[in-house]
Amino acid sequence: MVRRKIHRRQDRAEKRRVGRQIRRFADCRTPLGSVSLPSVVGVLDSHVHLYPVAINADPAGWATAQGEAGWALLATRRRRDGAPVQTFPSVGELLRAMDAGGIERAVLLGWYWRTAAACQIQNRFYVECCRAHPDRLSGCAALQPAAGPAAVRAEMSWARDQGLQGIGELSPQAQGCPAGDPGLAAALALAGEWSWPVILHVTDPTGGAYPGRVATPWEDFIRLAGAFPGTSLILAHWGGGFPLAGAEPVPANVHFDTAASPLLYGPDIWRRFVSAVGAERVLFGSDFPLNCYPKLDREPGFARLVAEARAGGLDAAELAAVLRGNARRWFA
Repeated sequence: MVRRKIHRRQDRAEKRRVGRQIRRFADCRTPLGSVSLPSVVGVLDSHVHLYPVAINADPAGWATAQGEAGWALLATRRRRDGAPVQTFPSVGELLRAMDAGGIERAVLLGWYWRTAAACQIQNRFYVECCRAHPDRLSGCAALQPAAGPAAVRAEMSWARDQGLQGIGELSPQAQGCPAGDPGLAAALALAGEWSWPVILHVTDPTGGAYPGRVATPWEDFIRLAGAFPGTSLILAHWGGGFPLAGAEPVPANVHFDTAASPLLYGPDIWRRFVSAVGAERVLFGSDFPLNCYPKLDREPGFARLVAEARAGGLDAAELAAVLRGNARRWFA
């Protein structure tokens, strides 16, 4: 009996300790490397965004100062009811949301910034995050291909040396880079040499209009896939739904993620898309901290989307590949 009481007291003490760590780390003033959180076994989310404290404190003001008005237009929007389209969580808040949603690891994706300076700011922040939490976070490098081949190679080499594991999220169309841009070509060629995935933003041509929307023709990605067959391209947001049209076969080096799925498609998309392209090509992604269920939740999270995927009509092997296995090819 005495032993049981001791164990219960120890359990309560451990819960209080972890709770204090979580609350401390949610405070932006806490240094990144000063606390650690327990690991969670579960889903690998391949599409998450995160921003440094200076950006979170004043997104619109920072964007104006950095020449990133396009990002501010997208990221600081509000819905008709006044709720923000997305939030700006700290690293600690991300980790807590991951714990609550059963996310074992998140892949931090850069934004498709207009300036190389903004890419460098986010890349250096991601290196800090991944070093502080190597068991929970992986990161990809933001790039502005228009900076030119030399600058692109230099930033990629730095990112690789610091432990980042891919490129993305890129949007050549939004970043002012045509398909034949030499900086983009340099990035894709080097990514293929290093076996890095390249995550590309894609919009559905049948989707509704919204501020900052940029068209991303399917032909652009077909050309890139053909020009760089040794480079793995991950087309975000179900690839804009293009494969469902069945107009032409999907190149062997093209994959897809599910980011922002509930805002774009119904829950039947999981079965329909996997039937069209195969489960081995689809990676679970949320687009956190975008709120994918604004009619149900005031804050973004992971649990609803994970539940939707599990109820999406996939068999056990398909579900295991989509929720975890496929992303582990690049992000362990």
